[in-house]
Amino acid sequence: MKWWEHALKDIDTAKILYKIKKYDYSSFLCQQAAEKALKTLLLKKNYELIKTHDLVLLARKLNAPEYIIQLCKYLTPVYVETRYPDSGEKKFKQFTSKETKQDLESMEKIVKWVKENL
Repeated sequence: MKWWEHALKDIDTAKILYKIKKYDYSSFLCQQAAEKALKTLLLKKNYELIKTHDLVLLARKLNAPEYIIQLCKYLTPVYVETRYPDSGEKKFKQFTSKETKQDLESMEKIVKWVKENL
C-alpha cells in the first residue's frame, strides 16, 4: 500500500524535524501523514480516492468516530498555514514547539485509528 508507506515516512520525518526544531515542516508532515493514512483506508474500503486536503471530509466519508473528526478539524488548517504563509491573519505564522507537539499527538491518534481499521 503505497499511501500507507508514504504516511509512515511522513511520520518518521515529522518526528525528526520536530527534534531539530523545524516546527512548521514537522506540522506540515503531520497533516500529510494523517491525510495519507485516511486515504489508505478509503482505498482499502474500495472507495474512490478523493483529491482533497480536508481531513474532516475524509474522516466523515469513512464514518470515523467523533473524536477522530475533532482531531481532523484541528489538523486540517495546518496544510494551508504551512504551505501558504501569507494566507492567514498572521503573516508567516511561527509554529511553536507546543503547537507542533499537539500536531504530532493528533496525527498519531488519527493514524492509530486508521491502522486499527485497516
